[in-house]
Amino acid sequence: MAAKVGPIAPQASRDDIDDIEVDAFITAMSRRHGYDFTGYAPSSLKRRVLALAHGLDLPTVSELTARVLREDEMVPQVIAKLSVPVSEMFRNPAVFRKLRDEVFPVLASYPQINIWQAGCAHGQEVYSLAILLKEAGLYDRCQIYATDFSDEALAKAQEGIFPIRDARLYSENYLAAGGRHTLSDYYHARYDFMKLDERLKERVTFANHNLVCDGVFTEAQLILCRNVLIYFSDTLQDRVLGLFRSSLSRGGFLCLGNRESIRFAPSARDFVPLDAELRLYRNAGGLL
Repeated sequence: MAAKVGPIAPQASRDDIDDIEVDAFITAMSRRHGYDFTGYAPSSLKRRVLALAHGLDLPTVSELTARVLREDEMVPQVIAKLSVPVSEMFRNPAVFRKLRDEVFPVLASYPQINIWQAGCAHGQEVYSLAILLKEAGLYDRCQIYATDFSDEALAKAQEGIFPIRDARLYSENYLAAGGRHTLSDYYHARYDFMKLDERLKERVTFANHNLVCDGVFTEAQLILCRNVLIYFSDTLQDRVLGLFRSSLSRGGFLCLGNRESIRFAPSARDFVPLDAELRLYRNAGGLL
């Protein structure tokens, strides 16, 4: 008996095929290597995966999927490209000034201060925070945990080396953030690079942590996670906000990016705004 033939499916568009291939890539990364991208904003993730395939001179995402399934050595490179490590020192200086003027005086009441910089990328904001803490006389009481899910980004963060072309912008941001000296006091320039003072790393621990699937990292009085949640779906954003709430001490501070809002997240009830415009909040526990 001849096989029954079903209706002919309409021809898929290139965009539809890309969607299918990206879904297969996400499944491969999760099942083969344990990296879960299912909660990421679909359109943003799709753009990054397509750009990654193009950057590797692969004709299709399917070719990329085949390689990550069979070539373990490719995974660090793939993760580095998908993690979007974009930042600058003292980014949005008003935020750092607010931290210096209103958050640091509260932190000063603690004998030991734990700070978690989640999604630290290449470390510019970690060093920015360390500088202001030094100037406030708090650095020696601090333990800063700088985490990211990209080992390549963490390695660059630990180096503390940035292009000297960015020094002018960083210096302007530093002064706008309320810096008390000159930024050049904290780095050594050589050739085309600036290397941050090694003493800024004395109280910093760099570690791999994946906000998508890992649990509470530490109990902290301050958590910074700036412009990371914008790449997550609403459900994943709420999950991560719950993780931050569980990680914060009573009345602890949460600093998000200026493109992020917790206004419509169910977890928003767990936080009260210190400055909603600057995306600075406090753990509601112990404040209500």
